Amino acid sequence: MAGKAPFVVPALRRHTATIILAHGLGDSGAGWMFLAENWRRRSKFEEVAFIFPNAPNIPITVNMGVRMPGWYDIKSLSDLASREEDEQGIIRSRDYFHSLIDAEIAKGIPADRIVIGGFSQGGAMSLISGVTYKNKLGGIFGLSCYLLLQSKLKDIIPADSPNKDTPIFMGHGDSDQVVAHKYGKMSADYLKDLGYKVDFRTYEGLVHSADPEEIDHLESYLNQQIPALGDEKKPETSL
Repeated sequence: MAGKAPFVVPALRRHTATIILAHGLGDSGAGWMFLAENWRRRSKFEEVAFIFPNAPNIPITVNMGVRMPGWYDIKSLSDLASREEDEQGIIRSRDYFHSLIDAEIAKGIPADRIVIGGFSQGGAMSLISGVTYKNKLGGIFGLSCYLLLQSKLKDIIPADSPNKDTPIFMGHGDSDQVVAHKYGKMSADYLKDLGYKVDFRTYEGLVHSADPEEIDHLESYLNQQIPALGDEKKPETSL
């Protein structure tokens, strides 16, 4: 990946967990650092390091080939179920996110204390990166997004499906003008049909953006998935 190095907000206390949060098309990691800043002001997730990756600048077909930060190319705005996907770009970015998780594990953070999530394109990448990762993660979330490579997903999920029991949080506005709500719902239903545990929340009147209520729900989800350990012994690394 040729993007800039991720922005990192280190843990305030002993580092016991990591959240990797991916931005959407045309954005940067800095665009979502407000979440960490908000939680820091409220003394939340003090044991968590936040990683905000930056997508490389790539040509985006639907934008007349203009280069912008993107995790994969979007070739058309036709129905998500039928349009051609940039499989090579998706897999390349998926492997990059896996490498970020691997790097955290190498630092001593157990896989089940690592959460991957994101918004729009970043949410789409987080879903596919999470369910295809080799070890059980602490959590997977996607906001205003959809599931990529659905027709091939079964073939790229590890044989033992280590994240089958990892709760997945998805949030989507019912007035989303960029990624229609129905595509988020269809993606959640598809994952459920595969046996994944998905909590899909709909936010009335929300367009392609985040919502305070949605962020509150995300915070509750993260508190459940990677609770503070306090003075407990740091968990051993899971390989």
